[in-house]
Amino acid sequence: MAINWTPFRQFVDRHRSFTISSHIRPDADALGSALGLSELLVSLGKDVKIVNPSAAPRYLDFLDPAGQITTFGSSANADDIRSADAHLVVDTSAWGQLSDVGHVIQSCSQPRAVIDHHVSSDNLGGLEFKDLESPSTGELIVDFGRFLGATFSPEAATALFAAIATDTGWFRFPAVRPSTLRTAAELMDQGAVPQNIYRNLYERISIARIRLASRVLGKVQLEHEGRLAYTSVALHDFTELNAQSSDSEDLVNETLRIEGTQAAFIAVELLNRQIKVSFRSRNPEIDVAALAETFGGGGHKLASGATLPGPLEAAVTRVRGAFDSVFPATDASTTVD
Repeated sequence: MAINWTPFRQFVDRHRSFTISSHIRPDADALGSALGLSELLVSLGKDVKIVNPSAAPRYLDFLDPAGQITTFGSSANADDIRSADAHLVVDTSAWGQLSDVGHVIQSCSQPRAVIDHHVSSDNLGGLEFKDLESPSTGELIVDFGRFLGATFSPEAATALFAAIATDTGWFRFPAVRPSTLRTAAELMDQGAVPQNIYRNLYERISIARIRLASRVLGKVQLEHEGRLAYTSVALHDFTELNAQSSDSEDLVNETLRIEGTQAAFIAVELLNRQIKVSFRSRNPEIDVAALAETFGGGGHKLASGATLPGPLEAAVTRVRGAFDSVFPATDASTTVD
């Protein structure tokens, strides 16, 4: 095991109740990791609440059939966080990604611990259990389960399989290790059914998402001799098409399918008029985590994100300019239609 789980087990043994939190706009890895860890802690006789800073997108609702995950400001409040003996953060090491939940945790004196696999990191003031080589936090939670000698319920195994599968691009990303596939097999043995998970993730999309994808991908621009692809989603795109913010998820990955493209980004205008930028790279020499960090974000070398102030056009211009240093040998003004 890359992580020595003994100190984490000792941390858990010292406390009776926990909150588990993850990042804003939670993905399957954030949700699956929280649900898997919660089940392990409950098996140890602990009281657990999962409190996230924002709600999960609708297409991930199948991961939490029992409704364990609460959202700060609606189904949970600051008292739910303050009343816990200790705080756990999964799938992020950045205060900015914890939003209002992070503000409450920072105001508390309770000890905290982090389980994560991201390169980018703030000092969250607690114990850190990180494996930067792991392709997902979900795989780390399964590893902790092995350390405990525990098995997962079919529901938790499903959530953890989804966590690993989505963060690895269904096992096609370079970070996938032989142990990743062995972990997936273990979760299948414990009740995860890949075809059902895939169907729930990708074959329940709305007509609004199809129309949004058509509009967004129809305005993809290529620069730097086709090595950079980018597009954007304005707030009015969502309203005009009756689409949700989550309907823009993964569209940036479609742009990397263009031959010759080495990096890509999508800029999405949020309800608060801030701009969520998702960066992708398929060239190991192009570190988009470092690029995202220049805007206060972070993530992985090949997949990262950041939030910029609006307006949308200004944010796109700033990010385009940042890529000039990534492709210095190319005329930045060159645009490919």
